[in-house]
Amino acid sequence: MVVTIEAVQSALADLIDPNTQKDYVSTRSLKNVKIDGGDVSLDIELGYPAKTQIDGIRRAVIGRLKTIPGVGNVSANVLVKIVSHAVQRGLKPMNGVKNIIAVASGKGGVGKSTTAVNLALALAQEGATVGLLDADIYGPSQPQMLGLAGRQPESTDGQSMEPLEAYGLQAMSIGFMIDVDSPMVWRGPMVTQALEQLLNQTNWRDVDYLVVDMPPGTGDTQLTLAQKVPVTGAVIVTTPQDIALIDARKGLKMFEKVGIPILGLVENMSIHICSKCGHEEHIFGHGGGEQMCKDYDTEFLGALPLELSIRELADAGRPTVVGAPDSRAAEIYCGIARRVAVKVAERAKDMSAKFPNIVVQNT
Repeated sequence: MVVTIEAVQSALADLIDPNTQKDYVSTRSLKNVKIDGGDVSLDIELGYPAKTQIDGIRRAVIGRLKTIPGVGNVSANVLVKIVSHAVQRGLKPMNGVKNIIAVASGKGGVGKSTTAVNLALALAQEGATVGLLDADIYGPSQPQMLGLAGRQPESTDGQSMEPLEAYGLQAMSIGFMIDVDSPMVWRGPMVTQALEQLLNQTNWRDVDYLVVDMPPGTGDTQLTLAQKVPVTGAVIVTTPQDIALIDARKGLKMFEKVGIPILGLVENMSIHICSKCGHEEHIFGHGGGEQMCKDYDTEFLGALPLELSIRELADAGRPTVVGAPDSRAAEIYCGIARRVAVKVAERAKDMSAKFPNIVVQNT
């Protein structure tokens, strides 16, 4: 029996990608199908980093193609291609950075910075090139969390800065340039100028995702980010309690108003499990994050426990994803990161580079 391209497409038409929950044909992930007698070779192109997923996807594709009558040897090459995606109207992606993901919260103390660093580390573990910008000028915490406290960035030309590196991340923070005990007694315009300099004067090197750890609230810094920085999408972090959700809703609505899509919501400190007796207790309430997602038609990315080790590892400069990679919390962070990357991949691609610059001249 002759094997055809149509038979290959038909076989894969109902094989579902475990991360996108869509098939490989309708999403145009199936490419370069070649048939030589009964032998089949093809590419599966993913738009999200999937280092830990590639072998499983390859096995599933080969297994499905082996069911085609008359098929012989099957070669499936699973590759990743991360591209720039659409941002706010009037802006285009930065040089050296394909996608910017803002991690925000309406109020402080909900674990936003811990979520941001673990999200960035999880994306890097999946094979992406990742940067982390600590945009919390008043309270920078990423130098401590990344084990980079006391380090300073270098400049080769006196005008730009080289990002520091930790665990495969490129990182920049105002905390690298000030003493840890020095308060930032700055007014709003100085803070927004500092943010722009940290973002634009850092030599980000071919970054697939730049995770921006936002300060809490909906003030000058958030407005500057929304108006001047090309953001692909935002992740909202909250706890289940009503007080946190009130402010999280404000943060979500702010991004919607300025045209930045919400990639989803992370509920932190969702449940506490006693380390001695195993008793489970919803200290900050239950179901608040999921209800907010239903109210605003956004995705619930995941819930993280209130766990002592998450805090201890972050304080020690070894966040959970690298400090306890086999833990349940690390598994949750990695699942959230994959889902965020998939949501970004589903966004419209940036086409600004495709259009020529039109110059009007007198002739």
